[in-house]
Amino acid sequence: MEIRKKLWKEYFDRVASGEKKFEIRLADFSCNPGDTLLLEEWDPDTKQYTGRQISKKVTYVAKTNECTFWDEKEIEKHGFQIIQIE
Repeated sequence: MEIRKKLWKEYFDRVASGEKKFEIRLADFSCNPGDTLLLEEWDPDTKQYTGRQISKKVTYVAKTNECTFWDEKEIEKHGFQIIQIE
């Protein structure tokens, strides 16, 4: 399955180069090994996509409820997932 997600501009080149091989995402969507993440570069300052995209294969998914990036109610509802990509 292909899953489209925003990827902030500051992380896009790190993922594209292979330096960054994981994503930490709110677990509000289904994601499994073998799926493909279509990561679309997002500029949070302009609130627009830049037009750059990269596809990465999901190789591992770990879920947890212990992290502080998101609102506690969302964390409580969804938990987190750590997505390893290659």
